[in-house]
Amino acid sequence: MRRELVYLSSIGADCCEAAQAFGLGIELAQFCTAARLDGAPAEPWEIPVERCLSAADRFILHGPFNELTPAAIDPLVLDVTKKRYRQAIEKARTLGIRKIVLHAGFLPLVYYPEWFIDRSAAVWRELLCDVPDDMTVCLENVLEPEPQLLTAIMQAVHDPRLRICLDLGHANTCASEIAPEDWLRACAPYLCHVHLHNNQGGRDLHAALFDGVMDIAGLLSLLEALSPQATCTLELPQDRPSLDWLVTKHLLE
Repeated sequence: MRRELVYLSSIGADCCEAAQAFGLGIELAQFCTAARLDGAPAEPWEIPVERCLSAADRFILHGPFNELTPAAIDPLVLDVTKKRYRQAIEKARTLGIRKIVLHAGFLPLVYYPEWFIDRSAAVWRELLCDVPDDMTVCLENVLEPEPQLLTAIMQAVHDPRLRICLDLGHANTCASEIAPEDWLRACAPYLCHVHLHNNQGGRDLHAALFDGVMDIAGLLSLLEALSPQATCTLELPQDRPSLDWLVTKHLLE
């Protein structure tokens, strides 16, 4: 991975120090909590946004996701989803950030795939009216069982401002029976961003890159071949051990 394409999530306790030491960007996760968009004070465990902004020279913003989905059946829930997504887009704009991550919002056993795809596409056509031409919104998989739920939305919306954030750790949980490398191949035509962390193939653990069943080195090689311009964020509670591992394995240029 080229360092200019690599970011550290602000969930990492050492993200600021590690970003400075390795010359990496930071993905701001503070606004995953929707109340922060309303001016609510930071939680005691959060790294202040201002500290992150002073620790790097490039940023991605991760928007809110709890109880939000553009495929919501209840119109009031849909209104809240649109409001929160618009707030996140505006926050990114005011911070000068040109890439934002939002969850696609699929709920298994609740939405029929056809409904999810059609409804999501319609809502994203509407929301993209608020997205500047030089900003990219990346839809992230969480509970989606297959990549086609995301790629079909991309095909239906057909707008370069809407792309995919492939979370390889989420793809390797009990939510999906499709291998992470097959997710990567399927998403490659629309891939703009990747979240990296490892697990044992069941729960979403956000474990270190070397602590799990995924072949991170192999996946990074495949990513380089399929989508060499995609950015990557390490979504880890501690960054330095995985960064040292990447250096040892000659995976961080």
